[in-house]
Amino acid sequence: MFTPDPIQRHAGPPASSTPLRDYLNSQPPGVDAGYAVLPRGLVEAMPLSWQQQMTHLLAEFHRSVAHLGWPVYRVVPSRRERLTDLDEDQLAEVGAIMEIDADGDLVYRDRSGKRIEDPENQTVLVSVLDPIPANYANATQNTPPRGFPAPQFPQPPRQPYPNSGPLPVQAPHQR
Repeated sequence: MFTPDPIQRHAGPPASSTPLRDYLNSQPPGVDAGYAVLPRGLVEAMPLSWQQQMTHLLAEFHRSVAHLGWPVYRVVPSRRERLTDLDEDQLAEVGAIMEIDADGDLVYRDRSGKRIEDPENQTVLVSVLDPIPANYANATQNTPPRGFPAPQFPQPPRQPYPNSGPLPVQAPHQR
């Protein structure tokens, strides 16, 4: 049936034509300007229904771009640090050196020997130990609905009853 009432407009903003780009630009964990990294331990620990959906999406993605010459990627867990906060090993890792020049000033230089201007405001990526273990346990396995960890009490192993007959019935306590 036709109604004379006007069609209600959607209250939110219009749908984006680039939803994935919009989400990745919000800088969720593991995303930078060039890559989105999903730690394998976390992905494999997702609930089964999530794993099934992700498997289908990734398989379709890989089928569509399989013709490209894919390199093997080396992913290194890193964090941003100010250049002036690094020790010698970390400076070497990022390709910089620290020295005292002829005037007695502390100077930072890049691999080519060029002076790094304003090192106090220069940030670099420095490798760190991976905070996400490879055998990450599924967070939903031991977490009750409100998000508090389930108490971990040691429980004795269950043993079968000595006889297979009916369990003894205790008489109610009398007062």
